[in-house]
Formats: sequence, C-alpha cells, structure tokens
Amino acid sequence: PKQPKKMIELYQFEQCPYCKNVRLALTELGLSYINHNVPFDQDKRDAVEKISAQRAVPVLVDPNTDTIIADDDDKAVAYLKKQYG
Repeated sequence: PKQPKKMIELYQFEQCPYCKNVRLALTELGLSYINHNVPFDQDKRDAVEKISAQRAVPVLVDPNTDTIIADDDDKAVAYLKKQYG
C-alpha cells in the first residue's frame, strides 16, 4: 500500500464499533495515523464539530486529498482502500 505524505487523522472513541471498523482498516492497510480520542458525551465534542460541522464519530481527515468523512464508517473504509489499498 502507498503511504500518505501527511498523516491521516481519526476522531473517535474506543467503545464506538463504527470507529473500530475504521481503525481496523487503517491497521490492515499499514497506515500510520493520528488518533484523537474524543469524549463519549457528544455535548463535549467541540473539536469534532470544528472539523466536520457535526458531533458524531468516526471522523476521518485526510489532509493529502482535503477529504473529511464524517459519521460513515463504510464510506471511510471504502475511501481508505481505494486511496491507499
């Protein structure tokens, strides 16, 4: 797999099953990434809202392609496989 020039970022929390799917895809593709653990409480996810204009996770940010995928693990996984698989 090709490695991105800039680190991909993932906003997530550990217990989130949708976030886990994205983490697994990143690991399977051997991609290094910056992990941002966010609070379980959506009212405290200001950082997520700043990035994606909403508070749900996962949020995948790829600065290499100016791509932000919010609250859709299937779309994020498909994107990663297409872009870096």
